[in-house]
Amino acid sequence: MLKVVVFDGGYGGEFFADKLAEALPVIEIIRVIDWRNAEKILSSPRAARKTAETALRPYIGRVDLIIFANHLLTLTSLRYFRRKYKKQNFIGLNLKAPETFIKNDVLILTTSAVSRTMRYRLFTFRLRRHIATLNVDSWPIKIDDGELTEQEVAETINNALINKKASPKEVILACSQFNDIKPALRKALGHNLKIYESFDDAIRQTCKVLRIRGGVNKKK
Repeated sequence: MLKVVVFDGGYGGEFFADKLAEALPVIEIIRVIDWRNAEKILSSPRAARKTAETALRPYIGRVDLIIFANHLLTLTSLRYFRRKYKKQNFIGLNLKAPETFIKNDVLILTTSAVSRTMRYRLFTFRLRRHIATLNVDSWPIKIDDGELTEQEVAETINNALINKKASPKEVILACSQFNDIKPALRKALGHNLKIYESFDDAIRQTCKVLRIRGGVNKKK
């Protein structure tokens, strides 16, 4: 059986591993969730890379694929790992761009460490839309601890949008933990809100790397 490692520092990795297991029951998933270093993995590219390399050392070269269920690692360290460990397959969660041609206002929910990267800035530049970036550094840990409420989600977003003068009809999730708060986002911004996340694309990429036929059904 093909062996795939899913690495992250919190529940975002668990959410992705659950979805991967549901989509591809033919693979063995090894969850490497470094809870102890969760804040380091979210704090800076250097800290995230060092922590990931330490945690993954027992698996590099011994599994078929390693997946970073973490946008910061994907944006800043995926090339590093591929160059250093050329015989090991790596993929990650890339930022998901809107699929519609209508240039709606877009809200991107992320963290400061991600939004400061050059690749994030290039991503937003290429969208060519009115974009509101909302850095919510406290949310991932609160989600891990079960402490993020719908009220806090709504108040934080509404307060931020007042200053940014945006009326988003689309949201891009740039943190894997945020997949857990989709209902709260729709409650805050409307049930017709279009939410873009990276899980399905990563599963498709997994199929391609491992040469597994099939994939993920496109959401309506």
